[in-house]
Amino acid sequence: MAEEGRRGGEDAAEKGPGHAYMQFVLMEEMLDKLKLLNYEQEFLKGLGFKPLSRHYFALQTNPGEQFYMFTRLSSWLINLAGKQFDTPQEYDDPNATISNILDEVRRIGATVDFPPGKLKPGFGEHCIYVVDKLADEALRQTKFKWGRPKYPEEETDEETNIDDDVELKLDKVEDDIAAADDDLDEEDSFMDLEGLRNLQSKKDTIEGSRPEEIMESTVDASEWKLEVERVTPSLKVHIRTDNKDWRTHVDQMHTHRDGINTALSETKGHLSKLHQDISRTLEKIASREKYINNQLEHLLHEFRGMQDSLAETKEQYRQASGGVTDRTRNLAEITEDLEKIKQDMEERGSSMTDGSPLVKIKQALQRLKNEVTQMDVRLGVVEQSLLQAKLKDKSIMQKDMNKPLASTFEA
Repeated sequence: MAEEGRRGGEDAAEKGPGHAYMQFVLMEEMLDKLKLLNYEQEFLKGLGFKPLSRHYFALQTNPGEQFYMFTRLSSWLINLAGKQFDTPQEYDDPNATISNILDEVRRIGATVDFPPGKLKPGFGEHCIYVVDKLADEALRQTKFKWGRPKYPEEETDEETNIDDDVELKLDKVEDDIAAADDDLDEEDSFMDLEGLRNLQSKKDTIEGSRPEEIMESTVDASEWKLEVERVTPSLKVHIRTDNKDWRTHVDQMHTHRDGINTALSETKGHLSKLHQDISRTLEKIASREKYINNQLEHLLHEFRGMQDSLAETKEQYRQASGGVTDRTRNLAEITEDLEKIKQDMEERGSSMTDGSPLVKIKQALQRLKNEVTQMDVRLGVVEQSLLQAKLKDKSIMQKDMNKPLASTFEA
């Protein structure tokens, strides 16, 4: 385990510090793919689950529910890709279900370089990887294609457009055009000889068409002013504001900057006032703390002394309790020995007052007497047999002794 942890730390160090958060990014991309497949209506509506959060498979919340959601979502994506896959149930073998899902992932050409046990918790980068590959295959099989973006048409009111239009006079437009020409002249770093010739020819034509005398107007001044007032509204250029125009963005940036500066100045005042109030409060708290410490100094000394005495008392109690424990153990042993002695005395006393042993002794003596009588009878029988044998032997010996004498007499 230590070797695996060290190896995992080395891999994480090689991949960089952002690798630990990569699964959150992959989870969000995978959720976007599921939304493209309309999983909320076609998948979640039948199960009764809420839509998945952005970090559903990236963080551990409920392993059992997450594993069930992972298996059901994988089976739905496999079936959506046009392949037959049985919907896993809650009490199915998780190892068999994971093995079947990984087989389908390998069939679509995705690499599986991790053990199946990594999918059992129901969350983590491996679960996100499997669901992401299956979602890609489902999008490929359903022939999903991106359409052209449709921008919403902005409905504008004529009255508001007239109020919001920027009115620019012709002289301002001419200034902008002149400024643009100057910018173009500055950007062009080459000399246009043909343009110089045309410009010189134009100057010559203008000089040739100059009048020799000063022209005088024959129009009345009042009529001229009336004509100017009548034509002036027609000479104004109405330019509609465009939200995508860079000038609008610049104006908005300036407006926001002014608002930020105004809010910052006000906020600085409030924050400085709040800082001063907090500083004064902290100073008051510090002074009160010092005052309370000075007032309670003797009580603190007494408290420390009482704590020391309490510690000493506890130590004495511990030592005394240790002696009491030893004495209690000795008392228990002595009590046990006393109980044994009492039991022996009771047994002996009961045996002394009981007459059954005497009866047993008498019976034993009677048996001994009977056995002695029987032994005496047997001894008598044996003696009698022995006496008869001796007498018989004696008679035989006498006969043997008398035989030689008779033979001598006969001779």
